[in-house]
Amino acid sequence: MGTENNKTTSTGGVSFLGLLTVLFIGLKLTNYIDWSWLWVLTPLWIPFGIFIGFMLIFATLAAITSKGK
Repeated sequence: MGTENNKTTSTGGVSFLGLLTVLFIGLKLTNYIDWSWLWVLTPLWIPFGIFIGFMLIFATLAAITSKGK
């Protein structure tokens, strides 16, 4: 028999922001918090906001470096 590597890795799962979103939705639906749905779903928008921020930074840096050439 050969030495076979049967290693499997799992990278799935729920992130911290996903768990926070589920918690906020549960608290909202049980009337424990009286927040707007915009605030309840804010953890879903955080990665999108970070992505947009990075894109703005890269676009600004690209504009500055191409202007200097």
